[in-house]
Amino acid sequence: MRQLIECVPNFSEGNNMQIIERIVDEIKSVDGVKVIDIDPGKATNRTVITFVGAPEPVCEAAFRAVKKASELIDMSKHKGEHPRFGATDVLPLIPIKGITMEETAVFARKLGQRIGDELGIPVYCYEFASSEEKRRNLANCRAGEYEGLPQKLIDLTWKPDFGPTEFTETVRKSGATAVSARNFLIAYNVNLNTTSTRWANAIAFDIREKGRVKRDGDPLTGKIAKDEKGQPVYIPGLLKGVKGIGWFIEEYGIAQLSFNITDTTQVSMHEVFEKACERAALRGIRVTGSELVGVVPLQMMLAAGKYFLRKQHRSTGISDEEILKFAVKSMGLDELGLFDPKKKIIEYLIEENTQKKLIDLSVKTFTHETASESAAPGGGSVAACMGAMGAALGTMVANLSAHKKGWDDRWEEFSDWAEQGKAYHDELLRLIDEDTLAFNGIMDAFGLPQRNDEEKSLRKQAIQATTRHAMEIPFRVMQTSYASMEVMMVMAQTGNPNSVSDAGVGALAARSAVLGAALNVKINAVGLHDKDFVLEILKQVAEIEQKTIELERLILDIVNRKIGVE
Repeated sequence: MRQLIECVPNFSEGNNMQIIERIVDEIKSVDGVKVIDIDPGKATNRTVITFVGAPEPVCEAAFRAVKKASELIDMSKHKGEHPRFGATDVLPLIPIKGITMEETAVFARKLGQRIGDELGIPVYCYEFASSEEKRRNLANCRAGEYEGLPQKLIDLTWKPDFGPTEFTETVRKSGATAVSARNFLIAYNVNLNTTSTRWANAIAFDIREKGRVKRDGDPLTGKIAKDEKGQPVYIPGLLKGVKGIGWFIEEYGIAQLSFNITDTTQVSMHEVFEKACERAALRGIRVTGSELVGVVPLQMMLAAGKYFLRKQHRSTGISDEEILKFAVKSMGLDELGLFDPKKKIIEYLIEENTQKKLIDLSVKTFTHETASESAAPGGGSVAACMGAMGAALGTMVANLSAHKKGWDDRWEEFSDWAEQGKAYHDELLRLIDEDTLAFNGIMDAFGLPQRNDEEKSLRKQAIQATTRHAMEIPFRVMQTSYASMEVMMVMAQTGNPNSVSDAGVGALAARSAVLGAALNVKINAVGLHDKDFVLEILKQVAEIEQKTIELERLILDIVNRKIGVE
């Protein structure tokens, strides 16, 4: 799975757009990185830039941005309302897909070390990248702000994690930078059918982690309770990792609950939405919809869609597109304006559109492309396509069974099978393009120059590497297609009897995918010099072929019995 992280650096400049643009240009100069938001603030004199990509290019882009900011921003002359201690004030990395927080923290510390070593900027690591508990909190790391840096740097208890420990001329200009790995933050508003900010605040205080101030006697008018240090005592709210207030939005003429979900590992958007509905109803108020400010990871939206599907005892083994539609309608995310997943979901924002995928073609166009003079797509991609169609049929039977009248007590059983079938289907769809890319890789390798011994050696190595990859892809098609036949078997046995023939056709398609992909493994094996690898993979190919043929026969026997044909 591709790794994806987000970087949200805050730069201490919010008025000079030329400086901001030059910093953005540095980020954009790195291939594989996409800038998705630029938010300058004049009063704070601060700009927040959001960009995403794989970890290595994101860290390279972040380093270049820090370097450029240190050249263009002079902290000794900076004024602004927001707390700050550096030209690049904070530099958080956020895991989005295919990477753990621990792995992200490693990247953050490496980035911090590079900034300290190569740029001479003091770096403090906070949150999940911190070296000790007191440094987890950004406010502690930034205490004293820029003006307090000269003393902070010589304080042994606040020695920077990386970089200089003296207030050098470079540091006088650049200040310090706080680098972290942290959870994704979601700005999420819930719409109410009231204009009352008071009621909106009351609902928000019910929900947010901080809760509301405790009062002695009357909970509304009583004296504020205080602890032994004279600080107000709070009654905790219902959801951890959530900040929130109520406000009135004049543009729409409604009150809203404005939330920041600061820890998506503890709470999700749909949980916040459901709690808002619950607490609003207690006050005679109705939630009419909600609003996502900024972007969100795909998995959070899919989790929301699946949650609301399960509430209706509906199968979750449907396409991501349909799940997203269900999430949007269930939370009313389109009430105040169009919700476009292509502009709101991180993974979709950074999709590469430079090369059209085979799976995006119509069936008619795909078959015409296959029939053309071009050697690709060929048998490997077609085999993967047959496997995807087979898995789709098994998934269809599961979905029909989950929603069959009279089978309401079995919806979850069939929903689980549909989800399993969908996973096989999605993987096989991906392999349609992967097989063609693997073939193109071989063609590119054969086209490499061979003007001298070094080039000949490199060409030979490339041919061998791409040939091996061109065997591994159809072998994966075989494995996935064979695994998908379990869904067809169970659906033939226990699924909707009116669709048993569909399970049979799914098995036939999966069998053809396995045997077709096997041919592609074998034809590429001829050109591979690693004979140990060839012998082992061909042995596994023969085993999967045999098991596939046997399983197909068992499924078809069940299907034929159920439709009355022996």
